[in-house]
Amino acid sequence: MGRSGPEVADIFRRHGGAYREKHGTSLSNAQRSAMTAIERCRTASLGGHVEQCDNCGEQRVSYNSCRDRSCPKCQSLARAQWIEDRQAELLDTQYFHVVFTVPKEIAAIALQNANTVYNILFHTVAETLQTIAADPQHLGAEIGFFSVLHTWGQNLSFHPHLHCVVPGGGLSPDRTRWISCRTGFFLPVAVLSMLFRRLFLEALERAFRAGELHFFSSLLPLKEPNAFRRYLDPVRRTNWVVFAKPPFAGPEKVLDYVGRYTHRVAISNNRLLDIEEGNVRFRWKDYRNGNQQKTMTLSADEFIRRFLLHVLPDGFQQIRYYGFLGNRYRKEKLARCRELLGMTKPEPPEIAEVSETIRSYQDLFEQLTGICLWECPACHQGRMVCIEVLNPVAASPQVIDTS
Repeated sequence: MGRSGPEVADIFRRHGGAYREKHGTSLSNAQRSAMTAIERCRTASLGGHVEQCDNCGEQRVSYNSCRDRSCPKCQSLARAQWIEDRQAELLDTQYFHVVFTVPKEIAAIALQNANTVYNILFHTVAETLQTIAADPQHLGAEIGFFSVLHTWGQNLSFHPHLHCVVPGGGLSPDRTRWISCRTGFFLPVAVLSMLFRRLFLEALERAFRAGELHFFSSLLPLKEPNAFRRYLDPVRRTNWVVFAKPPFAGPEKVLDYVGRYTHRVAISNNRLLDIEEGNVRFRWKDYRNGNQQKTMTLSADEFIRRFLLHVLPDGFQQIRYYGFLGNRYRKEKLARCRELLGMTKPEPPEIAEVSETIRSYQDLFEQLTGICLWECPACHQGRMVCIEVLNPVAASPQVIDTS
């Protein structure tokens, strides 16, 4: 399932070495690891196997993937597994998509304090949604939702925001009723915006007092408390963007959407147009100008810099679950939601199926897309069978901690 056009990996292979020499001291461990993984992905350095058609004898070499979450080629399996896990959690109700965005002043702090500020974003968005939803003046219910962090705009600019997918209703405080939202309306975005702004700034100030924020370069003066407070003064008075998109057209459409949306990286390979004379040209959609399709050309150095802005800290959890979808009580609370919504109890998987599932990438890919990777590309009748395992040609390079 290869492609003939340029790929992010090609940019790193051609220009990554020069970028490391120029910017090596400023790279985090996560960024170094991501660069190395993408450069080596599906090459002989990771090993692989030789397949042969059991019908016509056609052979092909398949190299192993890096499985790094920043790699544009390595999200299909994770996405397929995630969709399978979420399928049984869908409820027979309307679903909403709500997006929370921080102002550019906060984004600048996040760029230098990713782990701390991203965690604040998750926690305050969750508290905002749950607080307003629990208020009897609005919904008066315990809701459940998952949130996905994205940090990019279409042109690879740094634009941290959180996408939340929320069922349109929740459990009453005594858990005896399912309380539905009004058709086509979740919660008032103006109210969400004001509470989100207050909770976020309070949490950010606590992090500052606790010494959890670090500043350098143009933000170095913010180390001083008065300068930090003055810096935040404008964002206390501006409207923070909370955008509620139109509800999904039925629960069956939710996974169609989120399956394409959750396991994404800053740019996909199919948006790249060419890599020539040290420049990278790619397609992007200008949302501020009528969603026009445009092209952008960046130097390879600038493209790599922007791409690496969106590499998450090591171990950072990009998708999180809250309310009745929270991990601790999910099974019990979902069962109660289904009961109150009059849904049939989901069938447990048959024992035979469970025993056969540690399924391969090819099986999951076929289940998700309907495309069979086992099929011989030459005769389209035989099945590709592994006949030889290829060992990696070199040991994994050590990632040096420069912090």
